[in-house]
Amino acid sequence: MVEVPTRIAPLGVAELVRRAGQALDRGLGLVWVQGEVAQVSRPASGHLYFTLKDAAAVVSAVMWRTQAIRLKFALEAGQHLRVRGRLGIYDRDGRMQLYVDFAEPAGAGAEAAALEALTRKLGEEGLFADSRKRPLPRLPRRVGVVTSATGAAVRDIARTIERRGPIPILVADCVVQGASAPRQIVAALQLIARTDVDVIIVGRGGGSATDLAAFNDERVVRAVAACPVPVISAVGHEIDLTLCDRVADRRASTPTAAAELAVPVIAELAAALAKEERRLGREVGFVIRAARHTLDQLAGAADQAIAIAQAPRGEEPLGAAALAALERRLADRHPQAQLARRRAELAALERRLADRHPRIALAARRAALATLDRRLAARHPGARLTAGRTALAQLRVRLDAAIARRRHDGAAQLGQLAGRLDALSPLRVLDRGYALVSRGDLIVRSSDDVAVGDRIAIRLAQGGVRATVDELGPATPTPAPDAAPAPTRPRRPRAPKAER
Repeated sequence: MVEVPTRIAPLGVAELVRRAGQALDRGLGLVWVQGEVAQVSRPASGHLYFTLKDAAAVVSAVMWRTQAIRLKFALEAGQHLRVRGRLGIYDRDGRMQLYVDFAEPAGAGAEAAALEALTRKLGEEGLFADSRKRPLPRLPRRVGVVTSATGAAVRDIARTIERRGPIPILVADCVVQGASAPRQIVAALQLIARTDVDVIIVGRGGGSATDLAAFNDERVVRAVAACPVPVISAVGHEIDLTLCDRVADRRASTPTAAAELAVPVIAELAAALAKEERRLGREVGFVIRAARHTLDQLAGAADQAIAIAQAPRGEEPLGAAALAALERRLADRHPQAQLARRRAELAALERRLADRHPRIALAARRAALATLDRRLAARHPGARLTAGRTALAQLRVRLDAAIARRRHDGAAQLGQLAGRLDALSPLRVLDRGYALVSRGDLIVRSSDDVAVGDRIAIRLAQGGVRATVDELGPATPTPAPDAAPAPTRPRRPRAPKAER
């Protein structure tokens, strides 16, 4: 019997708190609650203290160490949880709190399903295809950055670009997490794309899946895909992969890596340029020296030919054969002849190169691959299974036809045998007026088979008759009344019955 408190016998505070806790437990029992996590505390004891809130109320919650160590995720403020527990009142403070024994992220399944559906939809539209990705500029004049102006990502990008080369950057400030982040990222991206930047870096530092959710938003993904300037996505860390990373022209593991992709090291470019300049100088000097040598040879040959032409006929220093040889040498060394030879050599090289062009080799490889594909398809278990099924279907048709023929032939043969059996059946004889007489298991074929007093069974065409032999007649047919009596056959003595 419950004691009812009165003015004379009031309850103590501890008893009141205890009864209130019992009433809550009995009234609600085990409950499921969903809300946003706030004010998480992790003392050295290992227990978890936090609050769950929604738009209208807040409730304190605790998860003891034995349940907290079984959590498969880190409890953080801002998460949406679905928890199971019992509502009670803490004795020391008289404050109501929820004693939680199980917790899971709320809506994680729905968010994952929505993200998977969006990924499939954008993939079917071709937004992730490599064919639509554009190359980055070799040396951009200005780099655009779409991120939070107060975050660590923009500082990492600025330091990296400053270290690699004096290239200016233009920052479009926006919020990178929260409900308003997708709208602000899209607006910042569209605004900076209208400036004179040559490449744009879009991203932020690392964070939880909830923090990176803005870069999985369909509006942001489509804005990156539609941007007229090449985009580098640098969202989170190496292990993080968002839809924005997949649709961008290039993906960087971190904001620092994105800056390294966007801007080359100017000192390295200058060194490479100086190296190329030295190599080009050497090649040009070689060509000039070779041309001067050829010109000297041509000048000497021309002087010799002029001297031969101007000498008196009788004083030719060289004969006609030598003059012809000089003319041929001069013709061979003429720039037009050399140019013709170079063109012929170039044409031969072009033909050889065409024969070895990757397209020719690729076509040959494709033809060989097609042949192998056909051979593989012929030997593929699927093709063999299809051929086996076709052969099995043909055998089944033949078997059905054979069974039908055998059934028809058997039915015809059965009909013939039934007709013959019916013609030979004793029942047909009975139908003609005859009867079948039996004594026990013995068929009576003659009067000698029975004796007077024997019990016999007479089977007729319809039914049968039980009878007793009173008299034995002759075995031959009864003569006509006017015929002489036939001699009678002596009666077979009847065997004596065994005494019982």
